[in-house]
Amino acid sequence: MQFKHIGLPVKDIKAAERFYDAIASSVHLEKIDTHDDFVGYGEDGSYEFYLHTGRDAVCGLHICFGVVTKEEVDAFHRAAVEAGAKDNGAPGIRADYAENYYAAFVIDPDGNNIEAVCLT
Repeated sequence: MQFKHIGLPVKDIKAAERFYDAIASSVHLEKIDTHDDFVGYGEDGSYEFYLHTGRDAVCGLHICFGVVTKEEVDAFHRAAVEAGAKDNGAPGIRADYAENYYAAFVIDPDGNNIEAVCLT
């Protein structure tokens, strides 16, 4: 299975943009486009993840970004917390998931659980 893109409706596009800008490089995304009601991130000019205000914001989603190294997980967590996210699980092995599951979790401005994981 492969997702082509994920659109996340948000309450405050500017607050969400600041948060996702802060973590983008650590999860291999670059900002491609921004408008008053839309911010698109991806690679090679193709939207893979975008924020929008076209629908009611959602709260309680769990979105996990796969990364390559533990250092990227650490950078994700550090950048997110510095951007004002609530810590929801410091970087570390999650042995209850798998012995090589190194992840960190934060809560984004809309209350979603955002994760970065590296399978070491």
